[in-house]
Amino acid sequence: MVTTMKLSLGSRCVKYLMFIFNLLFVITGIILLSIGIGIHGVYHSYQHFLDNKFLSVPSLLIAIGAIIFFIAFFGCCGAVRESYCMIVTFTSLLVVVFILEFSGGISGYVLRARASSIIQNKMENSMQMYKNNPEVLNVWDNLQRDFDCCGTTNATDWVNIGHMNATDIPVSCCIDGAGVEPKSCSVASAMVHQGCYNKFLSFVKSHAMQLGGVGLGIAFVQAMGICFSVFLARSIRNSYESV
Repeated sequence: MVTTMKLSLGSRCVKYLMFIFNLLFVITGIILLSIGIGIHGVYHSYQHFLDNKFLSVPSLLIAIGAIIFFIAFFGCCGAVRESYCMIVTFTSLLVVVFILEFSGGISGYVLRARASSIIQNKMENSMQMYKNNPEVLNVWDNLQRDFDCCGTTNATDWVNIGHMNATDIPVSCCIDGAGVEPKSCSVASAMVHQGCYNKFLSFVKSHAMQLGGVGLGIAFVQAMGICFSVFLARSIRNSYESV
């Protein structure tokens, strides 16, 4: 004798809502991957001015985004096939993802608060290696070109910290808006830019806030998915018990 399991009308609505949620779930995974990869690339370009924690948060979002595609399989199949086991597996994995995303979101805001002291120390330490380290030279020149800035707080840092001559600081300090690089640059030059610290700090903080906002925002979406999946799992279990 073959028995069929029938869900209530409300449970069936949740079933289809959960299927739709899984499609949104996949979209959130794409968003996490895109933002994580983008910000990781930005931070990696200026890693000499940041510590490893600034790279770990976007890396976490990348990992979560990749895992989401795997988790969504259980949610979609479980909802369509009305499989209690798959729904429970999906719910458990969703709870793990929620915790990771919430942690990543909080970490983003924590990094934003700590960025000030970290960036200033890293900048001042790396300036001392400018003349002897080609990699640091390129990073500083790129930073000063990209942000139209010079030194940490101002151009005199190249003299006081970088131990350079006041009449021969990096020419990237004096590149004009058209991208024209002068033959030489001095602290007293009319074209010399302001310090890099405030500009770069604002840049990093905005990206850290983006990481935190995305992490917490998507974690809220996952919380709704957990509620849907728990309700559906209970409905399926009750239907099995009533057969």
